[in-house]
Amino acid sequence: MSPLGPLLLATLLFCVGIYGVIARRNAVLVLMSVELMLNAVNINLVAFSNLLFPEDAAVSGQIFALFIIGVAAAEVGVGLAIVFNMFRNRASVNVDDVDLMRW
Repeated sequence: MSPLGPLLLATLLFCVGIYGVIARRNAVLVLMSVELMLNAVNINLVAFSNLLFPEDAAVSGQIFALFIIGVAAAEVGVGLAIVFNMFRNRASVNVDDVDLMRW
């Protein structure tokens, strides 16, 4: 199987995620964009694992993808806690107001 399809999909997802991080001001949408970028990395890991080790059926790419999913879950938990705290203090989830959280 050619790795071109998964790599193009991962590139598209990563570019959409970068655009979402740069262009959005809503913190929840920024977190969703970061999740898109992490999913693009997962697709790349699995695609390159299958490309480099097709005869061994190595699962190293899948194992790294599982670790990234765990890190993403922790990131969502911490990120949503920060967003809830920001909304409680400022009644807004605008990313530009993040520097005001310490006051």
